[in-house]
Amino acid sequence: MEYVLQVLPNLLKGAGVTLQIFVLVLVLSIPLGIVVAFLQQLKFKPLQWLITVYVLVMRGTPLLLQLIFIYYVLPSVGVTFDRLPAVIVAFTLNYAAYFSEIFRGGIEAIPNGQYEAAKVLKMTPFQTVRYIILPQVVKIVLPSIFNEIITLVKDTSLVYALGVGDLLLASRTAANRDASLAPMFIAGLIYLLMIGVVTLVSKHVEKRFDYYR
Repeated sequence: MEYVLQVLPNLLKGAGVTLQIFVLVLVLSIPLGIVVAFLQQLKFKPLQWLITVYVLVMRGTPLLLQLIFIYYVLPSVGVTFDRLPAVIVAFTLNYAAYFSEIFRGGIEAIPNGQYEAAKVLKMTPFQTVRYIILPQVVKIVLPSIFNEIITLVKDTSLVYALGVGDLLLASRTAANRDASLAPMFIAGLIYLLMIGVVTLVSKHVEKRFDYYR
């Protein structure tokens, strides 16, 4: 227990960085994913082609490779990011692609008759999306969204590859220094706790949307 109390402050500091990355990526990637999903509905072929390529690249290549590309390769063409901004950009672009596909599926599940009804009521496209389409889409995609959010919690461990002082790097540093696996087990418990919180939040949010049944 004495050793746990000794290493816990550094692990909690790393967990704070992990949580910061998680929140920032979530706040940026979900709105971006929604925008991309609705842009896919436009009948403009060049835009659809660009979005298709973007989603294919983001989903078809490893996130770790994307992190390395943004931080180590882009500077060769004059685009430079510090470690944490590089992480945020890579994660946001990656997860926005996944979220866009989830939201696209939700949008396509809405019957066309609801769009026609909105036109009859003389609602603007923005009003149609805001008051009719989006609430139903959110209800449909909530389980898939929260599955991706749980994956995001675990994927934040990849940032150690860029030397960002997250929870995993803090635990690996302590484990190597002290020749002990205890920090890794503690880190695993912290990740499990964060995922448990996300799971509880997901159940609460899904109950709040039960009135759309």
